[in-house]
Amino acid sequence: MRRIEHDITIMGSCFLVYKVSTSLFIKLIASVDFFMKTPILKHVIILLFIKNINKENGNSMKKFIIMVSLSALLFALTGCMLDTNQSEQSITIFSERHYDTDRVLFDLFEAETGIPVNVIDGGADQLINRLENEGEDTSADVLIIADAGRLHRAKSRDLLQSVESDTLFSNIPANYRDIDNYWFGLTKRARVLVYHPERVNGEALSTYEALTAPEFEGRIVTRTSTNIYNQSLMASFIEIMGEELARDFARGLVANFARTPSGNDRDQAKAVVQGIADIAIMNTYYIGRMMHSSDPFEREVADTVEVFFPNQDTTGTHINVSAAGVTKHASNVEGAIQFIEFLSGEEAQSSFANANFEYPVNEAVEPHVLLQSWGDFKPQAINLSVLGEHATKATIIMDEEGWE
Repeated sequence: MRRIEHDITIMGSCFLVYKVSTSLFIKLIASVDFFMKTPILKHVIILLFIKNINKENGNSMKKFIIMVSLSALLFALTGCMLDTNQSEQSITIFSERHYDTDRVLFDLFEAETGIPVNVIDGGADQLINRLENEGEDTSADVLIIADAGRLHRAKSRDLLQSVESDTLFSNIPANYRDIDNYWFGLTKRARVLVYHPERVNGEALSTYEALTAPEFEGRIVTRTSTNIYNQSLMASFIEIMGEELARDFARGLVANFARTPSGNDRDQAKAVVQGIADIAIMNTYYIGRMMHSSDPFEREVADTVEVFFPNQDTTGTHINVSAAGVTKHASNVEGAIQFIEFLSGEEAQSSFANANFEYPVNEAVEPHVLLQSWGDFKPQAINLSVLGEHATKATIIMDEEGWE
């Protein structure tokens, strides 16, 4: 039963690969070892492939007979080989991320290496606390978190280990990995200004700090001070501006809020289109996800708003990363490193970029065409490790200045 459930799960992931990237799909169907482990998947993949090749040619009944015959043959050849090539040592991933793209990539890693991947989902704090409580008994080999600040927290609690990998050093720029190599960025996103072009002149926008001017009173929306994205934004200001100027920004921004902070990033963009506010502070990838949403209103929102990258003539736009680290008590350190190396490679980075609208950390990979349409931008010139170092102070400042 577990074997069947596993196969069905991977079948769904394969279909996503098929839709997202033909090259990844072809690579997956070429993996003989993976087929030996997942015979049901082999049948489905080849059926899909044949169907794709023949979708505009031939007789439907003929195609049906050919596909069924081929499926039966493959089943006969592989039916008794379910577990003969299973790797003896798996890896377990504690992951805060909940995207289908990630599961596709995890399956592809398993296909390439034969190393089974187990995934345990949860919130960042939940996973970090669990890792701490389990200590040496933890099953986790890799921790994936969607914020550099919380990875710093895991490092400071002695839950990660330093890694030496020429592949990771080559694929990931220094400012997107921990200064002591305890974690490595996988994807990045920019925290930008999203505005309604009928009510805001984009050429009049300049910096985050300018949003504190009286002309923006009652026109700004963003998430609460408890949101990690805003905490990391403030932490970056502490690093770049110093505590006093960061405090001035928080005080001035609160004075210009159109409403008490609430909702997620998508809700901020919706508030702009609904006329509640004119400008939202939010992450870039949500615009891409809304543009391809099943919700017609979300698509309308994404089509209506414009994106502006602040501080291009000064300190640069704030960015953050989803990142991964090898746990201190990992039972399969070699497999864990190999896994993170795989996610930093061009193929996986392309999948992150094209399926989830995140910026790749690997500079050899182009962003999605939507992100490219917004143009290049200058990011903040800081190592993202400092986001964790200033996180507590950032939260205190926001609370003291009334950022709810």
